[in-house]
Amino acid sequence: MKILYHHRIASKDGQFVHIEELTHALKKRGHEIIMVGPARAHGEAFGSDGGMVAWLKKRLPAVVYELLELAYAGFAYYQLRAAIREHQPDCLYERYNLYLPAGVWAKRKYKLPLLLEVNAPIFEERSQYHGIALPRLARWSEVYAWRGADKALPVTEVLAARLVAAGVPRARIEVIHNGIDYAKFGSVPDLEMAKTALGLAGRLVLGFTGFMREWHGMERVVDLIAADTSGQRHLLLVGDGPARAGIEQRARALNVSERVTITGVVGRDDIAAYVAAFDVALQPEVVDYASPLKLFEYLALARAIVAPDKPNIREVLKHEHNALLFAADDVEAFTAAITRLADDSALRARLAQAARATIEEGGYTWDLNAQRVEALFGALGVR
Repeated sequence: MKILYHHRIASKDGQFVHIEELTHALKKRGHEIIMVGPARAHGEAFGSDGGMVAWLKKRLPAVVYELLELAYAGFAYYQLRAAIREHQPDCLYERYNLYLPAGVWAKRKYKLPLLLEVNAPIFEERSQYHGIALPRLARWSEVYAWRGADKALPVTEVLAARLVAAGVPRARIEVIHNGIDYAKFGSVPDLEMAKTALGLAGRLVLGFTGFMREWHGMERVVDLIAADTSGQRHLLLVGDGPARAGIEQRARALNVSERVTITGVVGRDDIAAYVAAFDVALQPEVVDYASPLKLFEYLALARAIVAPDKPNIREVLKHEHNALLFAADDVEAFTAAITRLADDSALRARLAQAARATIEEGGYTWDLNAQRVEALFGALGVR
């Protein structure tokens, strides 16, 4: 198949990872991918922001910025039209974004099957965290895109319910969770070798990867490190974020800075070597509809996981089987779960073994996701 892949992602972060992994898996299956979208992220270091887009968002009045977003949809449609005429694709695949009806416009104009990947209810998300200046227009653009696709592909069942509530027929929804690439996680060092390579031999490592935010509550984990009189526990945070300064300040105040390591931004290809050193992998919080990339990486590397007991998490994890789940928003339950795992090596080993099996049982790989996309296009008559 010749697939035209459309997106509006300018930052090189978890969103970019999803795009890169899925398109790579589709190419491995022999499909040709024509990319239409911002090119900036492909030349940037992992963790970079959206460049000019991020700059404009900070400085322009919200109404002006949102009108520019909608205006961009016209430019995106022009790009899609040019790509369709030049490459004659068999189908369209779009990563949903707010104020981006261009994919539906192109589908209807050129009679091409469209799959719409939905990673978040962006209207709801932006309304909650940043505010929406043009709520009726923004909501229209979201529902128009969701309903206009031949198939919508939310990343969790929780998110699928949002689409159904917006009027998308359940028969036109296919949930496809995030996944992993075995090639990147199949040849990492074992636990002790990984610790030695990082200068953490003999430590019990509590680990986290990703963008650190205040609501992750990592200061509480620093408290656990300080309370450990053996001196063996070590907190390894792989990434960066706005919560970093507070975590470092807490570690200094408790005189445990040498037992807390924050790596800063790490290249995607290097993350597995750090996760391989985790005794306990932390997923301290997650938005209600997300499919966290780090979760599948923890599973693939057979880590003992602590995660919040939320419906989207329970789609993948089962308490006492492949993870310890704690009551969401209960800080004491979070720290109690970590302490329990830190003190029980047999439990860590049992959960870790079941974690790796979860990837196989659930088919949580990018290769299988590419096969699912291929099958969906096939069902729409694409050969």
